Amino acid sequence: MNNYFKVLRPGINSTFQDLGRFGLQHLGIVASGCMDQLSFCISNKLVGNTDSEGALEFAYQGPLLELVGETALVAISGKVNFNIISKNGSIKQGSPNVSFVVSNGDKIDILATINSVYGYFSIFGGFKLNRIKGSVSTLVRAKIGSNNGNKLESEDKIFFNKSSSEVKTKKIEFDFDEDNTIRVMRGLQFNYFSKKSQEDFFLKEYKITRLTDRMGMRLEGEKLENIVDKNIKSEGITKGSIQVPGDGKPIILLSDHPTIGGYPKIANVISADYSKLVQKIPGTIIKFKLVDLAVAESAFEEYVRKF
Repeated sequence: MNNYFKVLRPGINSTFQDLGRFGLQHLGIVASGCMDQLSFCISNKLVGNTDSEGALEFAYQGPLLELVGETALVAISGKVNFNIISKNGSIKQGSPNVSFVVSNGDKIDILATINSVYGYFSIFGGFKLNRIKGSVSTLVRAKIGSNNGNKLESEDKIFFNKSSSEVKTKKIEFDFDEDNTIRVMRGLQFNYFSKKSQEDFFLKEYKITRLTDRMGMRLEGEKLENIVDKNIKSEGITKGSIQVPGDGKPIILLSDHPTIGGYPKIANVISADYSKLVQKIPGTIIKFKLVDLAVAESAFEEYVRKF
């Protein structure tokens, strides 16, 4: 029997993601992958999958899905409001970060994320997804990845690998980091900026604008003065790089960033704070804090222990 979820509503920017597609940036293919690695890994752990199993990522509003087939163990991670609608029409409010069982004809209505951006939907045994260059991650602008490189659409069918009639539900409790201080290390062109701008970058506050997606996050705040060159020869860039174009307003590059860029980089978000950053909604006020490599490495070790 083919087991699948029928997509009744696709949600906003719903794509399949895993930990990323690495080793191809020299060919112009970015790693992509899940935005919030912590929430992604928790969704897989809730249903007994490995961290590398593909999950469905959604932003702000998730999909409305109907199960066609055998009983399945699923989980939704993040700060998410959703309902479980049984085949007989009864509605139960779901609990995020707790696995639960759905049966043939049941619906899962992922209504909205709560004061956050991304949530994740996983299933025991994983979804049936095509791996492209070793990953199921979807890079929509390049049409690479599962679902032919596309976002979910209404009437799509999401097939999954296996179901289980004897399953154990699980709950994982963890606290979302609500701190709005984002730790960074100096960027390659930090010294391109005036002494005042270097100081202002860490003293002043910045607001996350609505011009934010999986590619980048534009900020409003103190303009940064470049005293050397507003453009550089294009060079490789990484997730979390903070570029400053000619208008002096910083842009933080996110998971679907270009592989090269020609704007000076004043700083780079440390890996331990990336998941926290991407969950900040537009309008959030953030501040940057300078740390060195030793602090960044220690913070990352602490971060991965949460998995």
